[in-house]
Amino acid sequence: MHPAPAHSLPDVDALSSLRPLDGARSRRIARAFAPRNVLGNRHDFFYTLVKLRTDPLYPGVLAALRGTRAPVLDLGCGLGLLAHALRQDGQAMAYRGVDIDADKISRGARVAADIGLRDVRLEVMDVGVETPDHSGSVTILDMLQFLQPAEQHALLVKVAAMIAPRGRLVIRTGLQDDSGRSRTSRLSDRFANVVGWMQERPRSYPTADGLRRSLEGAGLQVSLAPLYGSTPFNNWLLVATPALP
Repeated sequence: MHPAPAHSLPDVDALSSLRPLDGARSRRIARAFAPRNVLGNRHDFFYTLVKLRTDPLYPGVLAALRGTRAPVLDLGCGLGLLAHALRQDGQAMAYRGVDIDADKISRGARVAADIGLRDVRLEVMDVGVETPDHSGSVTILDMLQFLQPAEQHALLVKVAAMIAPRGRLVIRTGLQDDSGRSRTSRLSDRFANVVGWMQERPRSYPTADGLRRSLEGAGLQVSLAPLYGSTPFNNWLLVATPALP
């Protein structure tokens, strides 16, 4: 596969019609998170299976990154599912995932090592406080709402400087607007915090105009489209690359 030309943007409107991974692909990834004995905790296995089979997130991100070999920094990586999806899709770029949740990082790193994922690294890091040095592509998936608006802007400006000429910034986020989907997204994230799946509570959802202002002001060209799938959430996919001089 040849790298995409510098500055090219995928057809994000086409990505918005993608469906979740099929059952067979979802099960192959989820099996890695199954417990090693019958009495083990199956939470990560079932969470992964349901997430992959119902959410078009990963097909959208895979399509957005396809054609670039730039190393990927995954901010707010959770269990590192994107690394599994990338390898299953035949994308072999270096992957580094960071997340504030030390337990998820520990479990995700153990699974990645157990199944021999190559060039994959997971680390504990609070991206609201620090960001690693990086040049390549960056993904921010379902994480921006856990930052305040000023923190979101500061992070996006930092991340924009990390995007290499052939790299891409890929963001999946719920957006703040007046839709019923937006209200459902807020309630779902609060519930996830209450039950303990998300350590942080949602603080502020970005707007489409706010994302464009931050990223275009930092020198990126931006494409944005809905990535609902069959879910009730107000999820959108943003893909950005360095703007033409």
